[in-house]
Amino acid sequence: MSSDLPQIVASAAVPTAAPTALVADDEPLLRDSLVRALAQAWPELQVLGQARNGREAVEKFEQLRPDIVFLDVHMPGLNGVEAARQLARRAHIVFVTAYEQYAVQAFEQGALDYLVKPVDEARLADTVARLKQRLVEQRSVQGHAPALDPAEHAARDASPVLPPAALEAVIQQLLTRLQQAPRAEPTVVTAAPGASTLPAGSAASAAQPAYLQWIRASVGASLKLIPVDEIIYLRSDEKYTLVVWPEGEALIRTPIRELMEQIDPQRFAQVHRSVVVNLHAISHVTRGPNETADVHLKERPEVLPVSRSYLHLFRQM
Repeated sequence: MSSDLPQIVASAAVPTAAPTALVADDEPLLRDSLVRALAQAWPELQVLGQARNGREAVEKFEQLRPDIVFLDVHMPGLNGVEAARQLARRAHIVFVTAYEQYAVQAFEQGALDYLVKPVDEARLADTVARLKQRLVEQRSVQGHAPALDPAEHAARDASPVLPPAALEAVIQQLLTRLQQAPRAEPTVVTAAPGASTLPAGSAASAAQPAYLQWIRASVGASLKLIPVDEIIYLRSDEKYTLVVWPEGEALIRTPIRELMEQIDPQRFAQVHRSVVVNLHAISHVTRGPNETADVHLKERPEVLPVSRSYLHLFRQM
């Protein structure tokens, strides 16, 4: 017997895959730091891979096809902006830069986004919110699209996230600014509270008789003044330095060699080309074969290697 009641047809919800990303930066510490920050700010995001330069970013994109690509602006060989020119029509691009002054206007004129290194927690949260919204809009359009044959699928995959003219204009402006921008690295190191702030390595700074008392660093959404005496160790990554103290760790934009000129050599010792340790933070040192040694810390589980060049510091053990 047929029923006059309307038939209810259940419509299956369009499945949403987890968002995916690729992170490209030539500085390993900064790259790893961004991956960790993304894991905190966006747990659902899957970072499929990492790249050390623009060319590798393009190659890995072709293999992995992520939704989002985080690109450092300054990378050897193919820089981030040149890589974006090849990728931005097929993925959402977020530029990562230490040179905010020349780039912000260009980024904000388009739908591309940017983060300033070291990455600020609040800024990252804003970026994540915008990316989520763009992915929802993009997948909504794709979810309501009619079935496509393989050729049409390929054409859709190559369609730009931004209109071609707008995208090209933004990238061209970035390239122009990149060529004109000075490469002077900003400093985030300050003297003691109340004292004048001086760029590291300047003539006035060199004339200061006192050693550095505080280091200023961005930690999440706040600015942290780290007492130098509380620092456990410093680890270098080219232009950046990882500062580790009992409450946490942070990246600053001052090279470790500049910090070494400003901190007390009676308290801090360089034990490796890229590591400086607070002598008061050492628990003990173990000697190994072939003139090697390891520094064990009082308040941290990691073990710091002592390179042969600095082994003489512990000869009398």
